Amino acid sequence: MAAYRKRLTDPNPAVQAEAARAWSLWEGETITLLHNQEFSDQFGDPHYAIAFARIENHYFVNGGWFEDGQLIRDAYKLRGIPGVIIQGRYDIATPAKTAWDLHKAWPEAKFVMVPDAGHAVSEPGITHHLIEATDAFARG
Repeated sequence: MAAYRKRLTDPNPAVQAEAARAWSLWEGETITLLHNQEFSDQFGDPHYAIAFARIENHYFVNGGWFEDGQLIRDAYKLRGIPGVIIQGRYDIATPAKTAWDLHKAWPEAKFVMVPDAGHAVSEPGITHHLIEATDAFARG
């Protein structure tokens, strides 16, 4: 991540653009189960790519401001708070193991594995379960 950060902030704009486009396109072309040309176009846009890659890389370089293992270690603090963990079966950006580990550490949370989805909120199954969860919370 630190090496990529150097490329994203290189004095040469061409180096920045190449690194940003590679980073952003990887994300845009892997977050859905099936190819989505609109995502490829959006994530491949040079202005979008540089902003997206720099922001995402900044979080990764800084560990999301979490200590290693902190999310699972401190999940006990979520006890008593209702929640739903929605995970796409084919999400390669965020491995299902992490969602499952969180669920084991926070068993009160409902765990939903969406069988035909990747990472994107726009995946039909992800959208469905997010709306379902939101509606359930709204009903109390």
